[in-house]
Amino acid sequence: MLTTLLVIAGPTAVGKTAFAIELAKSLDAVIISADSRQFYQELNIGTAKPSESELAAIKHFFVGHLSVNDYYNISRFEQDCLSILKELFVNKKVVLLVGGSGLYIDAVCNGVDEFPDPDPQIRHDLKKVLADKGIEGLRELLQKYDPAYYQQVDLSNPNRILRALEVCIETSVPYSEQRLNQSKTRSFNIIKIGLNLPRLQLFERINHRVDVMMQMGLLDEVKSLKQYQQLNALNTVGYKELFDYLDHKSTLEQAVLDIKTHSRRYAKRQLTWFRKDPDYHWFEPSQIKEVMELLNNLGVQ
Repeated sequence: MLTTLLVIAGPTAVGKTAFAIELAKSLDAVIISADSRQFYQELNIGTAKPSESELAAIKHFFVGHLSVNDYYNISRFEQDCLSILKELFVNKKVVLLVGGSGLYIDAVCNGVDEFPDPDPQIRHDLKKVLADKGIEGLRELLQKYDPAYYQQVDLSNPNRILRALEVCIETSVPYSEQRLNQSKTRSFNIIKIGLNLPRLQLFERINHRVDVMMQMGLLDEVKSLKQYQQLNALNTVGYKELFDYLDHKSTLEQAVLDIKTHSRRYAKRQLTWFRKDPDYHWFEPSQIKEVMELLNNLGVQ
């Protein structure tokens, strides 16, 4: 039986969840979430998790399956997804992979290089460097251990730098020399659908979503997570801005404006990532009929 992994990707607030559920119903499919923020059971409002009715309409995997205290990475997500796909494809011709986390989608489609889990002491020592010297301290270490990767990595992203340093120190081999960047062969067909809207319309949806989140009680959700503020899972848009408010670094009005601004910037980065991949077929979220026609033409029933 020809099996297909149907990727539904796009920027935040574009309407991926509703679109994917409608498509899954038509295809008798289930959904695997590729939204790394929705993995955590404690993060609900600020991550725009599918509602209870949406989760009841179509079976979802990897929504709320972790705690913010759990260590998780892209390699584990790849392994977990491949394992569940093997089971699902016994009875399903099509499975949907839905989300806006490009790295996680690429991990399932193309694979990721395998690196050892970090030694807890190494991670602790590096986080102390970050706390004491800031990201500049990590940059200096990376330039020392792996000057080649220093020229490639996003130097404003402490998580990428931390991971590279962990691998360098753990293995005594530069991270850049261990990155194969070779796609792995998959036993299933892959079709990629990208969803987008005109920029002003997308930005209006983002701003409106933030207002709705605040009305739903996002501030109270963030207050309940204050003790976990330093965890990586909480270093995300919608939470870090409200932590700043709770820490008296900004007003509530400014925090909400910052969430909207940072969400719009995040959407731009998502689109830049997905547009680099020529395999995506682009549609607006209202074009479910056109997507079904494409899938029929590609032999997906």
